[in-house]
Amino acid sequence: MTRMVQCVKLGRELPGLENSPFPGELGDRIFENVSQQGWDIWLEHQVLLINHNGLVLADPNARQFLIEQMEEFFFGVGAQMPEGWSPEGAPGKGGGPARKK
Repeated sequence: MTRMVQCVKLGRELPGLENSPFPGELGDRIFENVSQQGWDIWLEHQVLLINHNGLVLADPNARQFLIEQMEEFFFGVGAQMPEGWSPEGAPGKGGGPARKK
């Protein structure tokens, strides 16, 4: 049976992660409060952060930056996705604003 969580990022009950994705207290908070879909969105966002900032993950400062960004992404003020948001590729919906025709 799939474990369900009330996802803090997406604001609804969704299938949870199978395992804690990160060690320590932050990993425990994510496991208990973030859905698999919410985690997948973070992974995409993390790639953007790495590429945009030219981060080298061997650098402890870069890793610390990503940890801080991850906590803010899930638990910071205004972290929940806007009401009515749906992921790109969802039938009839998209993650971005409507296009003008």
